[in-house]
Amino acid sequence: MKENILKQKTYDFALKVISVYKQIVAQHKEFVLSKQFLKAGTAPGALVREAEYGQSKPDFISKLSIALKEANECEYWTCLLKDSEYISHVTFEDLQADNKEIIYMLVKSVKTAKSNL
Repeated sequence: MKENILKQKTYDFALKVISVYKQIVAQHKEFVLSKQFLKAGTAPGALVREAEYGQSKPDFISKLSIALKEANECEYWTCLLKDSEYISHVTFEDLQADNKEIIYMLVKSVKTAKSNL
C-alpha cells in the first residue's frame, strides 16, 4: 500500500501544534489565542483523514479544501502568537515551514482532484 505523505505530515504537524499549545498554556497561562491555534493546527490532519474515505470525489475535494482553509487559519494564529511574543521566532519559523509545506501539498491535491472530475 502506498504511503500517504500528506496524512503523515498533517499528523506530525498536529503533534507539534499540541506541544506548542501545552507550552503556551503552561508558561503564559494564555488560553484564548492558543486554543484557536490548537483547533486550526490539528484540523487539517483530521480533515485529510476524513477525505480518505470521502463519499464521493466532490466530498473528497470539499474535505481537502476545508483542510486548506484551516491550515491558512493556523498560519494567521501562528503569526499572531509570534507577534504577541507567546512563541519564539525559532518556534514560529519551524511551524511556518511545516505549515507552508502542508498548504502547498493541499493546494496541489485539490487542483489534481478537481482536474480529474
